[in-house]
Amino acid sequence: MSFFRCVIRCALLCAHAAAWAEATIEGTLALPRAKAETPAPSRYENRIPGEVAPPPAPVAVVYLAGNFSSATGANATVSAKVVQEHFQFSPAVLPVRLGTVVEFPNLDDSYHNVFSYSKPKRFDLGRYHKDEKPAAVVFDKAGVVKLYCEIHEHMRATILVLDTPYFTKTDTNGNFRLEHLPAGKFTLKAWLDEKTQLERAVDLSDGATLRVDFASK
Repeated sequence: MSFFRCVIRCALLCAHAAAWAEATIEGTLALPRAKAETPAPSRYENRIPGEVAPPPAPVAVVYLAGNFSSATGANATVSAKVVQEHFQFSPAVLPVRLGTVVEFPNLDDSYHNVFSYSKPKRFDLGRYHKDEKPAAVVFDKAGVVKLYCEIHEHMRATILVLDTPYFTKTDTNGNFRLEHLPAGKFTLKAWLDEKTQLERAVDLSDGATLRVDFASK
């Protein structure tokens, strides 16, 4: 092998290693208080025929933004689910990567509906029972998609469509951990709701764990 070919090969190997560096970010952030909500009567029924689960505790989505190697495309999530159970959407917050297919199974003994008027994805699956399978939806534009049930007005959820393979949800105490991150300079972002987003510039090193604690606005 010639000297120049050897140099080029070493450079490519070094670039590949940098793209797959094993950095970690962990930390915490302050979450909003849970809101107690009383379900309103369903639009097409005199009462909701079953137990209504309490609203889920608030969580946030934490993700790494920046320019990543094209090799990270192999880690993309290809499918996910938002179920309708005990007259709530579960999960209430779902982060997905751009291009993910999401299904919406109904597990209740009642008709449900899923629709959204959000700009990144507008759709309406119509009313359907637990024995029926609605069409899956491809989320092909980044942004916030708010979900509703036209029959049960208290049911709400959010799908956060992200153009990054590196994301996670906090636990209900606001703790998070992002692993298997590339080395380099990026922006760490935290999405709490449409009005509250936090961010911090980060410089990640291979094999190192960076601590980032977001202060609430």
